[in-house]
Amino acid sequence: MCQLSRRRFLILSSAAATAPGTIIGFSRDVLLHSRAWVAEVERPRVLRDAEVYLKMPPRTIVSAPAARSAGGPHDYYSEGDYWWPDPKNPNGAYIRRDGESNPANFVAHRDLLIRLSIQVPALAAAWMLTRRREFAAHAAAHLRAWFVEPAIRMNPNLLYAQAIHGVDTGRSIGIIDTLHLVEVAQAAIVLTRDGALEPAIRAGVQAWFAAYLNWLTTSDRGQEEREARNNHGSCWLLQAAAFASLTNDDSVRSACRERFKKDILSTQIAADGSFPLELARTKPYSYSLFNLDVLGMSAHLLSNPADCLWTLKLPDGRGLEKSFRFLVPYIASKGAWPYRHDVEYFDALPVRQPSLLFAGLAYREDCYLDLWQHLNPDPQVQEIIRNHPIRQPLLWMQD
Repeated sequence: MCQLSRRRFLILSSAAATAPGTIIGFSRDVLLHSRAWVAEVERPRVLRDAEVYLKMPPRTIVSAPAARSAGGPHDYYSEGDYWWPDPKNPNGAYIRRDGESNPANFVAHRDLLIRLSIQVPALAAAWMLTRRREFAAHAAAHLRAWFVEPAIRMNPNLLYAQAIHGVDTGRSIGIIDTLHLVEVAQAAIVLTRDGALEPAIRAGVQAWFAAYLNWLTTSDRGQEEREARNNHGSCWLLQAAAFASLTNDDSVRSACRERFKKDILSTQIAADGSFPLELARTKPYSYSLFNLDVLGMSAHLLSNPADCLWTLKLPDGRGLEKSFRFLVPYIASKGAWPYRHDVEYFDALPVRQPSLLFAGLAYREDCYLDLWQHLNPDPQVQEIIRNHPIRQPLLWMQD
């Protein structure tokens, strides 16, 4: 255990024992001390990156026409990653090769969405650290372009995501693409709380996310994705919870909390804490870490003083804590991973998994916090970036 972590953990433990009142399971002193420590760790990279992003103008999907899309210029479009031309019928419908991404598929809209999800949260985190107006103003410019400005904004649905050539113009599983809006929504919450958004931008952003949340929860595709029993169902849950937080939709937040308690744990977690449906994939390590992050962030976002999802257990003992006990040893020592290696990018993992930080706080596990601090926060492989949508933990450490 490093000296910094040990000193900080002793502070946290003492504060937890003595401070009156709790907020989402933590005393106010615990939150303040942990936030100060995370700010100390994160400050150099946040400010380094935010300075670069100040020089990059907003770009929305309208700037990247999708010739094969069945939708219009404002409709988000992507193509399924693992679908390839059939060697037996090169001009026919594509066929699936699980875990193997086809570099010729259209991903320009997803790349722009990821660009947004990297830059806006970094700018908002830099605003938190410095209170320099240019950081908040540039984040607001991105929000206005994507969600408010009629000429260039994105439509609030995902009708044409993860299409398959010759098979489907869009699928419910494409909803996973907007997982990258989760931290954008959190950045908007921070900027709104701090009074850093103009009223028209704030209202426009909230209206867009309210419309998208309505589509996510009421459309056939949204409801189909909600019922997925693997990481897709987890990603629907985190998105719905995050967008409901931005739009103050308590009914959706409550429904998400109940879904976590009554459906997610029982359908996704095995007796040993593993995720069987993720282990069955050709990228079992990557998908297991990804699902752990998404569920951990869901627990962080949805827990309240009356309902701590971190420690919730089913009658047979299954719960999120058991999943952390199962997977964290393989984050600390990937060489011990007893299952098959991922078909792609196994050597690029693990990275700075955000759930480690919040699980470390929730379970008072100093080793989780120490491990989080020493993992790579800035992966460069695009596929790893795509499965690493939470990059600015400071934004999530709110009272």
